[in-house]
Amino acid sequence: MQGNMMDVPLTIPMILERARTLYRDREVVSLLPGPRNEAGQATSIKHSTSYGAVADRALRLGGGLQALGLQPGDRVATLAVNSFRHLEAYLGIPSAGFVLHTVNIRLHADQVAWILNHAGDRVLLVENVFAPMLPAIRAACPGIEHVFVLGPTPQPLSGTQDYDSWVSAQQPLTHVPELAETDAACMCYTSGTTGNPKGVVYTHRSTVLHSLASAPKDALNVGEHDAVLPVVPMFHVNAWGLPYTCAMYGAKQVYAGMFSDGPTLAQLMQDEGVTITAGVPTIWMGLLAELDRAKGEGHPYGLQGLERLIVGGSAAPESLIRAFQERHGLKLAHAWGMTETHPLGTASLVPPGVDEASDEGYGLRAKQGRPVPLVQLGLLSEQGEPLPHDGHTMGRLIIRGPWIADSYFQGEGAGNFLTLDGELWFDTGDIATLDAQGFMHIQDRAKDLIKSGGEWISSVDLENAIMAHPAVAQCAVIAMDDPKWDERPLAVVVPRPGQQVTHEEIVAFLTPKFARWWLPDATVLAEGLPIGATGKFLKRELREQYRGYLKGAGQQG
Repeated sequence: MQGNMMDVPLTIPMILERARTLYRDREVVSLLPGPRNEAGQATSIKHSTSYGAVADRALRLGGGLQALGLQPGDRVATLAVNSFRHLEAYLGIPSAGFVLHTVNIRLHADQVAWILNHAGDRVLLVENVFAPMLPAIRAACPGIEHVFVLGPTPQPLSGTQDYDSWVSAQQPLTHVPELAETDAACMCYTSGTTGNPKGVVYTHRSTVLHSLASAPKDALNVGEHDAVLPVVPMFHVNAWGLPYTCAMYGAKQVYAGMFSDGPTLAQLMQDEGVTITAGVPTIWMGLLAELDRAKGEGHPYGLQGLERLIVGGSAAPESLIRAFQERHGLKLAHAWGMTETHPLGTASLVPPGVDEASDEGYGLRAKQGRPVPLVQLGLLSEQGEPLPHDGHTMGRLIIRGPWIADSYFQGEGAGNFLTLDGELWFDTGDIATLDAQGFMHIQDRAKDLIKSGGEWISSVDLENAIMAHPAVAQCAVIAMDDPKWDERPLAVVVPRPGQQVTHEEIVAFLTPKFARWWLPDATVLAEGLPIGATGKFLKRELREQYRGYLKGAGQQG
């Protein structure tokens, strides 16, 4: 027996039309690069527009791309910061039947060129501040036929067009092409930590479903009354889907562009009445330092309306969650996902009956949370056998759902996908625990686990505990070679300004919290830690730097 429901394709033009009509006067605010000051520092200019204006230009962008002769499914790349122009690309490119390909702006020009060629991009939208990369990119990417520069430049650039002038002159789409919900809509590449990056292609259907599922209260809590500031870059898994989610539900969007320092973010949040924001732990560490400074000097920021700071990308230490809550009354909430999961897989909220400010509550908030609706999680042993969800047993985290990738672009990386009892799953490469309530806790990336005497040690747990030490600003724990145990933990620690800490003090601080065999065998003091394009510590570089390091070789770096 068949049902009687309409088979309406789930496509991004539905989001565009909703924003254009229902929320046309809702604000979209962007910080754009301004002239440098006398000290040579970049300044910002605040730009305000509306969903109605963004939607109009998005339709003109789509019409203009069609007029260039692009064919359905052709890729249009963006090399851009978070702004209203990038939002136009989010809405206009897929609505015209093309594929939005957001490229990581923090990569070297050679890496950008490799990705552009691999994706087969025909058009490039590039932020004016990245224009110096264009000669190298154009020379290495013969497939790029058109380049549009986002924002003004001191002088015209050869072989490019000014985006604003061009898009204003285009005829808008009068009707969107016939789109199947399974058509490609957006494309992101992984960070390539274990080889060349791999492309993940999102469909219209997956994007719409992800937007629907990420908004509810027990997910990211986005609605029309909210003002949302995604600090997470729009090139990084579509800013965790927030531009689409906000457009679907009518939330005001606030973009900080290339300005992610603590003072700028705090001021922007205060001025624009931000209620929800999202970023990686390193961003929130900078914001916390600014909030502490302002409060200590007697002029705290007015952030009473800020309901939720979403943290993802890597685990936030419990000490950071406590600091925001106890010193500033602000809620830092974990969410977890990957490029391959569009990205939202879990959200961390305390269930009824548990006090958020209790030790149990903080412990749960330090986990990555429970799967959002329609997403399933599982654990596998090294032999591929299912493991219990008891909150203690660590295993390889697998995931499935309607916005989870089933393959990579051009069929690469097939080993990351597996079939269990006739169902397709994605092997995340994360090592995690799951408990009976569904709370997931990332223990490590599989490649970052420390295997000591055949037993696993979670570098993430050690790092988060060490960063709670009052003298520690940052910490990364990596494996060092050991002739007896194969691998042992090495802590690379960045002290707070004006502070010192010894290996013995670190061990004493950790001893009440961990079994003795988990404790680091050595501590290296460093001036800083390498940070990658998505805000994560680059442990691969640290492992290379400290390759051959042995216990007793000295504890100061």
